[in-house]
Amino acid sequence: MSDPFQEKRLKHLQMYLYFVPVAGIFPALWTLLRKGGDREQRSASRLAITLALTWFLAYSLLSTGATQTTELLKFRLLFIDGLLTSGYFLTCLGLMLRVWRRKSPRLPGISKLAERTMGKHSS
Repeated sequence: MSDPFQEKRLKHLQMYLYFVPVAGIFPALWTLLRKGGDREQRSASRLAITLALTWFLAYSLLSTGATQTTELLKFRLLFIDGLLTSGYFLTCLGLMLRVWRRKSPRLPGISKLAERTMGKHSS
């Protein structure tokens, strides 16, 4: 005999794991690649992957730019890099909190972008 509430808890735990900064991309990718989960889980997966890839791309570009410039510009680029990384981690923590409170993990603009860019390939 299965407990319907246990399955709901498992889905929320999976969605919670998607938003663990950096490491959450792996369970999110797994969900999309195996075409598993319900619509809400796939949407959360796409959002987590979009956030992580955007952060990684910006982080890489800023770090690379910092190695190719003068000391003053290097400091500025690394400072912006730190702000961006802090923002990514705080955004992930905020989304984890929303999932914990059983609310929809959505971000204005970014959720739409994630659905448009990744929704075509993983549906």
